[in-house]
Amino acid sequence: MAIRLQQLGPYKIEAALGAGGMGEVYRARDTRLGRTVAIKVLPHDKLADPDRKRRFLQEARAASALNHPNIVTLYDIASDGGVDFLVMEYVPGQSLRSLIPRDGMPVSQVREYGAQMAVALAAAHAAGIIHRDLKPGNIMITPESQVKVLDFGLAKLAAVGHLDPEEDTRTIGPSLTEAGVVMGTVGYMSPEQVRGESVDPRSDIFSLGCVLYQMATGRAPFSRRTAAESMAAILRDQPVWDRFPEELAPAVRQCLEKSSAQRFQSARELGAALQPAAAATADTGRATRRQVVAAGLGAAIAAGAGVWW
Repeated sequence: MAIRLQQLGPYKIEAALGAGGMGEVYRARDTRLGRTVAIKVLPHDKLADPDRKRRFLQEARAASALNHPNIVTLYDIASDGGVDFLVMEYVPGQSLRSLIPRDGMPVSQVREYGAQMAVALAAAHAAGIIHRDLKPGNIMITPESQVKVLDFGLAKLAAVGHLDPEEDTRTIGPSLTEAGVVMGTVGYMSPEQVRGESVDPRSDIFSLGCVLYQMATGRAPFSRRTAAESMAAILRDQPVWDRFPEELAPAVRQCLEKSSAQRFQSARELGAALQPAAAATADTGRATRRQVVAAGLGAAIAAGAGVWW
């Protein structure tokens, strides 16, 4: 992507970082504070409607209140020469999408990154903010293996358009908030998002389950040839669990329940289930039970030998 901008307000554009359905992203220099930031230039057509822009600004202001080490900080919402843009924390590193190998990540890495994502969601949900578009492309991993979740609350800015399994967020419907509006990225949406129903934090938990599944296997659980097939799979199909890591399966299965009532009821619960310490405790418990059984068996054998003698 060629850089078309040189300066936005006090921000000097240095390099293009990427582009998608939600706008173009640049690395820039804040000339006032002398720090590097990320600038997301928002497509004009998505903010052309004044009511839509007002709602988006309201959502963005709420997201800017989030201050968490696993969430990219939103510094500013501004406009310059008719260009609307967001100023965010610049995060060096790579997107999770580019880091997932074809055959998936080691279980320990899935646990480590997944637990950090769950903590980020828990903080956002506590502030009343639902992500609505969690996917590997919205998650950054720093060189220190720290997770940074991007774009909280931006799904409401999505545009009306065709749905493609690999496309960014799209929205269908006349309103940004009412039931009947589909928000999210095909392949990572919850069943209630596919049906256009209202969502709550458990919708993000389903999306995180999709991300965890892809991290462990290298493929998204409901990805099909077309968007329509992917959406139908979300509503009716079960993921393929053959060769899925046994130690991760219980938590990921619960995330991907079709009914939100059957999922983890909070991201905090999911985070606890993913913590390596929890897994170690479970392994210790299993080892202890094996030791008790072995000890009991040994005692029985010894007693039997004594009787024989």
